[in-house]
Amino acid sequence: MAEFKVVVADPETGETYQAEVDGQDANRFIGRELGDEVDGSAVGLDGFTLEVTGGSDVTGRPMRADVSGSGLKELLLEGGVGYKPSRDGERRRITVRGREISDETAQINAKVVAGDGDVADAFEAE
Repeated sequence: MAEFKVVVADPETGETYQAEVDGQDANRFIGRELGDEVDGSAVGLDGFTLEVTGGSDVTGRPMRADVSGSGLKELLLEGGVGYKPSRDGERRRITVRGREISDETAQINAKVVAGDGDVADAFEAE
């Protein structure tokens, strides 16, 4: 059974909120890709829409939008998600995860894109 930590960002206030989801609510995220929209009721935000912006697996490997599927892939990176070079021209082979959410995903990052009301109040009501 899938179990995720979902970190929801509110772009209007700059605040982030965490929610643990499992069971049927976690299944709403399985198979979704980065950039897809999900109903906020999965994390207790009824009436809000969330956009999946990122995530990572149990070992901390980040999800990259340019890698298809949900598996691991080694990429030679010059920067971006998963690698920050310490000097100009530096490259390194980094293992990253694909853009699709699977059972191996531990954390999902999302942001609120639509909805009426205050996100903080919705999380406190939960």
